[in-house]
Amino acid sequence: MECREKPASRLDSGSSQETSDRLLLPASAPRRKSSSLGKPEPPLLRTGTRTVYTAGRPPWYNQHGTQSKDAFVIGLCGGSASGKTTVANKIIEALDVPWVVLLSMDSFYKVLSPEEEALAASNDYNFDHPSAFDFDLLVQTLRKLKQGKSVKIPVYDFTTHGRQRDWKNVYGASVIIFEGIMSFADKEILQSCSRSQLLDMKIFVDTDSDIRLVRRLRRDITERGRDIEGVIKQYNKFVKPAFEQYIEPTMRLADIVVPRGGGNMVAIDLIVQHVHSQLEERELSVRALLASAHQVQPLPQTLSVLENTPQVRGMHTILRDKETTRDEFIFYSKRLMCLLIEHALSFLPSQTYTVQTPQGQDYEGRSFSGKGITGVSILSAGETMEPALKAVCRDVKIGKILIQTNQESGEPELHYLRLPKDISEDHVILMDCAVSTGAAAMMALRVLLVGLRVLLDHDVEESRILLVSVLMAEMGVHSVAYAFPQVQIITTAVDKNVDQLFHIIPGIGNFGDRYFGTDGSVERRDEEGLGGSG
Repeated sequence: MECREKPASRLDSGSSQETSDRLLLPASAPRRKSSSLGKPEPPLLRTGTRTVYTAGRPPWYNQHGTQSKDAFVIGLCGGSASGKTTVANKIIEALDVPWVVLLSMDSFYKVLSPEEEALAASNDYNFDHPSAFDFDLLVQTLRKLKQGKSVKIPVYDFTTHGRQRDWKNVYGASVIIFEGIMSFADKEILQSCSRSQLLDMKIFVDTDSDIRLVRRLRRDITERGRDIEGVIKQYNKFVKPAFEQYIEPTMRLADIVVPRGGGNMVAIDLIVQHVHSQLEERELSVRALLASAHQVQPLPQTLSVLENTPQVRGMHTILRDKETTRDEFIFYSKRLMCLLIEHALSFLPSQTYTVQTPQGQDYEGRSFSGKGITGVSILSAGETMEPALKAVCRDVKIGKILIQTNQESGEPELHYLRLPKDISEDHVILMDCAVSTGAAAMMALRVLLVGLRVLLDHDVEESRILLVSVLMAEMGVHSVAYAFPQVQIITTAVDKNVDQLFHIIPGIGNFGDRYFGTDGSVERRDEEGLGGSG
């Protein structure tokens, strides 16, 4: 990285527009924004040498089930065509951290009024003035992402000058890179929020104006079908004045200035080293914390274990036997799951309900008094419990959560979520075949309770969640009950111990492997979520 003195601010005193209180700099000349933001980005970021999966989530909670560390947020500013996105992609590629959110200011242009739409149609609307951006929504979104929550990002369409109907789902992440020409133009973004500073690192991409002009010429002529005279006219009238009045002065606010943009690998390497050091300080091993916590306490009152009748004991004997064939394992696990689900349904709210029998007599019975029932399975082993739920609950809604174990860190990570709409008032049955440390179950509960409330608007109350599992370890029971004391925990058996690999002892083996007939190598399979090892 080149060390150099940041240039002084160059403000145009002749500007006739007033500056609002929350803006740092005076207004600029307008620039026509003709490009359209395309389809929502997939959870894959493809760089020159690798593909980064951006939808996965490492744990964002501690052993108490509460927020642990904030995400590391990088603010990236620079002029139009300065190479901000290129720098962001190279940082992501060099970081080698799969849980990254790349957030662009282009998504936060305000919805235009009819009068403003008319100005935009004639290329007279000022898209480069800070007032063109919805900073309230932007700041709110950044804060929630920093707190590990998931959000919905608007998709702005410049062909209609409005937001598309479907917004983009963005998961929380370990690192958030926020880029845009006005990234440093708002006071609230630069100031500290209630918990911490919103931007942990501020980077300005400084690229020579001639290079930026050449890039715009190449892009507008080849991609947008414009003539060279029109591009140069637009640059001189709108783009250059906007850079001088609004963007270049914010260079003094940056922690790091990156000359030459994406070609400056020395600067990018130093940035990556600093981010890595920050992430190491924030590293949290949830399973290790859970393994050492709450082990001397009695089992919680929220735990209900299916009565250990001779039939239940016999089914456990068959399921735990390593010599049991796959067909027998499937048959008896289905039997046991049906009993488990029936037992779980007894914890749902009910009310007195009187019906008339065919003999004309009144019968005082019971009926479900809640709004609805939603089953959510932790893939893939938890999915095996869905048929039992569907067999006893007509029209039950089903959701799915994929939580896989990182083979390097041993930590559970959220990779996929699909929940039905409008379940905020439902009773949710969360299904996972085996829970040892409770880390995957805790992550799933955080998804329903807090982590993805903004993303899907599913504000499910803790008291309406039932965690249902075929087998649990005492460690997992204690962990979930301590973090979520109102969640009802229901299982067919509780084993006392786990081994050094967090497998339940004596256990049931890898439930998913035995059920689906897949290879059960301990080193390669997931303990919870993917495999459900007991």
